[in-house]
Amino acid sequence: MTTTLASLITRVPRQFNSDRAAEAAALLPALAPEVRTLICNAVSTAPYLMALLEKETDWLLQAVDDPAAAVRDVILGAGQLGPEQVNDGLRQGKRRVALMTALADLGGAWSLEQVTTALTEYADAACGAALRAGLAPHLRRGKVPGMSMDDLPDTAGMSVLAMGKMGAFELNYSSDIDLICLFDETRFEPDDFHDARMAFVKATRSMSGTLSDLTGEGYVFRTDLRLRPDPSVTPVCMAMEAAERYYESLGRTWERAAYIKARACAGDVAAGDRFIKTLRPFVWRRHLDFAAIQDAHDMRLAIREHKGLGGPITLPGHNMKLGRGGIREIEFFTQTRQLIAGGRDADLRLRGTCESLAVLGEKGWVPEDVVATLTDHYRAHRTVEHRLQMVRDAQTHDLPKSDEGFARLAAMMDMDEDALRKDLTKRLSDVHDLTEGFFAATRSRPEPEVQEHAFDQQVLSKWLSYPAFRSERASEIFERLKPDLLARLSQAGKPDEALLAFDGFLAGLPAGVQLFSLLGANPHLADLLIDVVTTSPALAAHLSRNAAVLDAVIGGDFFDDWPGEAVLTDALSAVLEAEPSYEGRLDGTRRWAREWHFRIGVHLLRGLTDAQDAGAQYADLARAVLSALWPVVTAEFARRYGPPPGRGAVILGMGSLGAGRLTATSDLDLLVIYDPLDQEASDGPRSLPSRTYYARLTQAMITAMTAPMSQGKLYEIDMRLRPSGNQGPVATSLASFDSYQKTKAWVWEHLALTRAKVIAGPEEIRADVDALCAEIVALPRERSAILQDVVEMRVRIAQAKAPAGPWDAKIGAGRLQDIELASQAAALITAKGAHRIADGINAGTSASLWNAAAAQTLTKCYESCWKLQCAARLLSAGPLDTDALGQAGAGFLARSLGCDTLDALATQMEQTYSDAAAVIRGALPQEDAT
Repeated sequence: MTTTLASLITRVPRQFNSDRAAEAAALLPALAPEVRTLICNAVSTAPYLMALLEKETDWLLQAVDDPAAAVRDVILGAGQLGPEQVNDGLRQGKRRVALMTALADLGGAWSLEQVTTALTEYADAACGAALRAGLAPHLRRGKVPGMSMDDLPDTAGMSVLAMGKMGAFELNYSSDIDLICLFDETRFEPDDFHDARMAFVKATRSMSGTLSDLTGEGYVFRTDLRLRPDPSVTPVCMAMEAAERYYESLGRTWERAAYIKARACAGDVAAGDRFIKTLRPFVWRRHLDFAAIQDAHDMRLAIREHKGLGGPITLPGHNMKLGRGGIREIEFFTQTRQLIAGGRDADLRLRGTCESLAVLGEKGWVPEDVVATLTDHYRAHRTVEHRLQMVRDAQTHDLPKSDEGFARLAAMMDMDEDALRKDLTKRLSDVHDLTEGFFAATRSRPEPEVQEHAFDQQVLSKWLSYPAFRSERASEIFERLKPDLLARLSQAGKPDEALLAFDGFLAGLPAGVQLFSLLGANPHLADLLIDVVTTSPALAAHLSRNAAVLDAVIGGDFFDDWPGEAVLTDALSAVLEAEPSYEGRLDGTRRWAREWHFRIGVHLLRGLTDAQDAGAQYADLARAVLSALWPVVTAEFARRYGPPPGRGAVILGMGSLGAGRLTATSDLDLLVIYDPLDQEASDGPRSLPSRTYYARLTQAMITAMTAPMSQGKLYEIDMRLRPSGNQGPVATSLASFDSYQKTKAWVWEHLALTRAKVIAGPEEIRADVDALCAEIVALPRERSAILQDVVEMRVRIAQAKAPAGPWDAKIGAGRLQDIELASQAAALITAKGAHRIADGINAGTSASLWNAAAAQTLTKCYESCWKLQCAARLLSAGPLDTDALGQAGAGFLARSLGCDTLDALATQMEQTYSDAAAVIRGALPQEDAT
């Protein structure tokens, strides 16, 4: 179905020059009246359009029947031009595309996006044709080593990157095109590199001349090659490797912003796409990059100063692109937010300004009303820009300086001149206020609350000597933050104590620019930072080493409800899938897990969750890490040694991991069980016997979890619960596990199985291992033998380690480990699994080990012990020293168990331990020596 120009017209410019309109009418006697009026009035406002009409009348008379198809044919034709046809052919095509896009724009037949897309697609086709024409002679004469005319379609590995508006399909009506030309050096032998580069440089110059040179037929596009790395000293076509090294070592924020819109548009597009993909870490930083705001502001100021555009908004001569409230303000506003968050959220990595604004609004980075306002103003600004350029095909963005010029622009817009002036003034002012407010907010010194406390100047004077203040920029940003931070510290119950805690945090901070920029852009984070630092030394130390975890507070659903293990596993799997290398996946897992670990700690610290929920969340996180990482480690291992023999292997979670309750510092108790079936060895490049294969695979998983990589460790792994303990193999076959557990295992090993749960691995073997664990727990046993073994175990534990005072909730009679042991014994006596300790306690009631009241006591005591353990591990990774706790930390610990003071808590816990120990002693044989 064709759509005629006549059917699409929604507006018509007013006639401005009657003589020119009459000349046009004489050329168009047979056109429909509405189309003739549109064309005559359009050319009456713009001498350039009249010149195009005079040259392309015959084509236009046919093209108005289906403008979109006519322009599409011109674009296709440009891409098919031979080397001898490109000069005149491309210029004719440009005239036709320029004429039709102008008419469709002025007549409201096409949207802004349709106009800019048509112009951009023609630019793509023209670049491709001009490049092939420039390269063909060198290929024909054998000047590109190892290449022939057969390599012309992909231009022998040379790629043209469209930057700026061309990259985003946003070319304006009379736009320069910004290009970066690169070639894939891997297609050439080292000795041929210089000859290949010389040929590509010459082809680039030829392409640029074909597009830019003004001939009797006009020009195609003014071409700018200066966005390449260090253009004053580098050739116009560079090797991709050299460009990549430049960006990795010397690339600046403005170049990162430029690559937001970059795309391969001509030549070897696949190579260009690969190059852009390699630059993702340069463009899209993994952390929230609020430091980019200052860089963007500096760029804005530099442009204003260089162009002399820093004055107030006065319409005559005002630059719609670079002036206050102009197009560039909206683009900077949008791109800066993309740079801030695009490293964490791939959905923000869009090229188009309007589509990027829309997603920023959806993601909460820009208020929806601001998105709507800026989008509307951006479209209006671009519309005015097009009309300014249509008059004489000039690369101008300046509003008219004369009344006549404004009258012409009003006629093109079909607006009253006064209304146009008011509209422009309002739009420019709105844009300036919105965007300037954003940049100013990140630079201004916050108004601090009144600081009523005189802090120790000796402490304050040390700060500038810390590593975080090595850069002048970090010191400058911090000086703006310092009054507000000190005012917040002065509000603490013990300000000097709070200052020392904050001092410790700063001392451990390796770098400051990103964190200080983050705080500058988000002042409310200061309360959270000070809360963490003054309450939890362990969490503060973690934060100083990993300040990027604060990104999660700003950039995600930090305070939403807990998503659960399945959602976490899917989320981490998506993160790992996006990482190109194995090492990147391991580091990516660490970054991801660290943010969620911090989230759990903050929620517990601030009372948003309790110890029971936090324990389950820590376990969900650990299980998600194991579930998502095990297939990655297995795949990497299989790449060298072949797929896992037989049915593969599973990870069996033991202890607190199997029970689904961990603390902030818990190790992970694991077993690896595999089933090789009858396969004796792997089938891969380097075959391994099945037993060796799974032992090494297990070691690879341990390394993946524990290796201190650039992003630290994930978890400590404990495999001492495997058959034969530390003397046994790290991975056990399913048959061996079955035989060992049924014929050789100690009672304590069966006690441990009451909480075992498969965490990761193939579904088929998962079900078999879980079933086997249940079968072993259900084996018939003598009740007296189980209880006697528990008595002996309690004696050995008591002899090995005494409890470290009232704050040791784990080791000792009536404490966590003791209650867990009694619960597991009850589960084993009743031949049932009991992942939850409460289930084991209830099983003890049914087995008459204790009565219902005693069971209630045990359950209550266990929950108290767990609350203390969970809170203590958040405050300190080692034994808890309450004398070293600050007021905030002590208050958190006491509140966690409903007490007002630590003394009251100590008394409460001693009674708790005594009550639980009494129940357990009453359930065990009298020989109990504890």
